[in-house]
Amino acid sequence: MLARLTAATALACLAAGCAADAPGPTQDTPRLRVEVLDERPHDTTAFTQGLELVDGVLYEGTGLAGKSELRATDPETGTVERRAALPGDLFGEGITVVDDRIWQLTWQQGVAIERDRASLAERRRVGYQGEGWGLCFDAPGRRLVMSDGSDKLTFRDPDTFAARGEVRVVADTGPVSKLNELECVDGTVYANVWQTDEIVRIDPASGTVTGIIDLSGLLEPHERSSTDVLNGIANLPGTDEFLVTGKLWPKMFRIRFGTDSN
Repeated sequence: MLARLTAATALACLAAGCAADAPGPTQDTPRLRVEVLDERPHDTTAFTQGLELVDGVLYEGTGLAGKSELRATDPETGTVERRAALPGDLFGEGITVVDDRIWQLTWQQGVAIERDRASLAERRRVGYQGEGWGLCFDAPGRRLVMSDGSDKLTFRDPDTFAARGEVRVVADTGPVSKLNELECVDGTVYANVWQTDEIVRIDPASGTVTGIIDLSGLLEPHERSSTDVLNGIANLPGTDEFLVTGKLWPKMFRIRFGTDSN
């Protein structure tokens, strides 16, 4: 379940870095139904931290000390076509594609790695403050959106990685913390909520949660027992469909969010 805190005022900070008080939602946040369209294989050794589908290639960032990687995979079969391992002292987190580059976060090391998209080779490293959890590229706004495990989303320059501003995320019940893996779609942000089976849909201009998606029950009980949390959202470009999976999950699911319902 999402964190249920008392109603609070959210801070909305635009990409330019300005901040203004914004009232939280005054009505129940809509809940979205999930339609499962397909099941696909997923590597059970992949501790999934980031997932993104671009030009027919599914990029997956994985975590765990000494096991973190960036992978380019076949989205239909899950076959790993290219991979790049992180040094043993770096714990991989969220990823996103920006043009011919890929940004990859680290958890507590305060380092973002910029990689060549074609080869996955490291180009450079850029430092940042705090923890790194999820990352996505808001193409319309030409900015990165980053989570750190709190209720905050930070906007960053896609070229320099410099912070441009931030916004606090709030639902009808109050702030939504533990924001994890992110996916940007046409100006909207989708976020896994860590240690839950829920994804929240966020308006990044205000931080308002505009929908809550419950993905519990995707795996059978016998499959779920040997896995970790739901994590990983990738939009199928040009559609209203998504690929979702979790850390160490045996499957990936192609899904569509149904009509809003309360």
